[in-house]
Parts: sequence; structure tokens; C-alpha cells
Amino acid sequence: MSNKQDTYDYLLKHGIKPSIQRLAVMGYLLEHRTHPAVDEIYNALKAEVPTLSKTTVYNTLRLLVDNGAAMMLHIDETKSYFDSNMEPHAHFYCTQCGRIYDIPATTRRMRNSADLPQGFSVAETELTFRGVCPHCEETKA
Repeated sequence: MSNKQDTYDYLLKHGIKPSIQRLAVMGYLLEHRTHPAVDEIYNALKAEVPTLSKTTVYNTLRLLVDNGAAMMLHIDETKSYFDSNMEPHAHFYCTQCGRIYDIPATTRRMRNSADLPQGFSVAETELTFRGVCPHCEETKA
């Protein structure tokens, strides 16, 4: 989903009124599945959208998260990363290069909370594996 009409429709589907800034931020998330942080998004879009500020990027991302159009990842304590893939999945964080990979939810346990004791209600789940990615392993050898 990379064209502007699809991005526009995606925002409307999530109850978000499209604006130039919101379309740019959501479009970036949908096109770049790299789990970007605020600075990366801002630096990539500031030439294209001169009215964009870091505060606008952050506020737009919060709006997207609050409306279920994106998720915020807490991989480390220094910054938050954002993901537009809303399907159940885990993440792998490479401690060497800092890249974040999507890991498909292959087991039923990862896909739902059916195994929780009665009375528990899950609002959000975040599973992150940490280690070294294949590219960095290959570089070490």
C-alpha cells in the first residue's frame, strides 16, 4: 500500500482526518517497513513537507498508535520505534547493527491470548528477541 489514495483511505478507516502531514507520516510508515524512529521519519520527510516539525511527526505517530493504525515499539530505553504492520508478529532486534526485523507469529500462542487464565484482558502484547542477525553473523566470520 504505497499510493496516496490507499494511505488516505487507511487513515479514514482508522478514524483519522487526513492532512498533508498525516498522509506523509503514514505513507512513510507503510512504504518503509524498517521500524523507524521519529528522527528518521522527520529527516526523510522534511524536504518533501516543509511545514513538518519533529513535534508534528511525534504527535501524528501518537495519533496513529492511539487509533490502531500503527504500533509503538519499546525496543530500548532511549527511543521509540514505529511499525505499520498490525498483524500479530514478534520482533528481532540485532544488538550489532540495531536493525529490527519482523518475525511472523507462527504459533497459536503468539497470535492470541487464549491461554491466559479467565478474567485477564490483554490490551497489548510486545515480544522482542535480541541477538545478532544473519548479516552481522556473516560479517563477524
